[in-house]
Amino acid sequence: MTDLAVAIGLVLVLEGLLWALAPGFGRRLLQASADMSEQSVRLGGTIAVAAGVLVVWLAKG
Repeated sequence: MTDLAVAIGLVLVLEGLLWALAPGFGRRLLQASADMSEQSVRLGGTIAVAAGVLVVWLAKG
């Protein structure tokens, strides 16, 4: 359970860094994703999940 808490904390740190260091870039990313089709956003999310699972598997395996 502590691994999950650490993982969530790291996600928050990385997300926060984007907004703290480059808020204009973050807004442009949000606008670009709003302009994309739902299918493209879903594909990108699926790829991100697969990459995350791969990273965790390699790190813990």
